[in-house]
Amino acid sequence: MCCCCGEDCECRPLGFLLGLPFAFVSLLLSLVGIVIWIVGLVLSCLCPCCLCVTAIVELALCLIKAPIHVMKWFTDQIPC
Repeated sequence: MCCCCGEDCECRPLGFLLGLPFAFVSLLLSLVGIVIWIVGLVLSCLCPCCLCVTAIVELALCLIKAPIHVMKWFTDQIPC
């Protein structure tokens, strides 16, 4: 329940604003993740038997999704 209007609200603007600097940092990490992902895909095409490249690609995908996870976490922590 929202403390100001009595309705269920999913928008939580305070959590969004507090999470913006951290989302910016994770956005930079996701750009690094994109580069790692592209290099990992090229390496996995050259040598598909190398399992460490698959782990690196999975790590890169986690880095790419980081800004979304950070913003969700921050908005969930702060009440409406």
